[in-house]
Amino acid sequence: MWSYDFVVSRTADGRAFKLLTILDEYTQECLAIAVERRITSQDVIDHLFDLLVLRCIPEHIRSDNGPEFTAREIRRWLSHLGVKTLFIEPGSPRENAYIESFNSKLRDELLNREVFTTLTEAMVLIAQWREEYNPVRPHSSLSYRPPAPEARLIETLTL
Repeated sequence: MWSYDFVVSRTADGRAFKLLTILDEYTQECLAIAVERRITSQDVIDHLFDLLVLRCIPEHIRSDNGPEFTAREIRRWLSHLGVKTLFIEPGSPRENAYIESFNSKLRDELLNREVFTTLTEAMVLIAQWREEYNPVRPHSSLSYRPPAPEARLIETLTL
């Protein structure tokens, strides 16, 4: 099962940008972080499509009830692929605990510590953080192993 959500941050000039975070709940691997000033429902579809091409199609995808996630186009597209959608109840972040925990780590370890002068700088630093998060950073929920080796082991066993 995958989860996805948004995190909002700002560049030094005060302009907001969004991060679309996508997580594999089973392996705890961060599958993608898209960084843009604005992210539409079509952008969500495009990022999910890129992941689906590279990986197997998940049985379920969990998200909150934001307009970018509940858009008719997304639900129709996922339904056509045979992916079931799970929407959390408004005001119930505990129902999406994996992605909320991930987003909290992202904020604590990077977003709250950096001043991003440009959107490009934010993209680069966030990509670097993700590159360390997956193969290097130990996770207590995985017996203090990083998620990416675990994900690769599972992919190898299923091939």
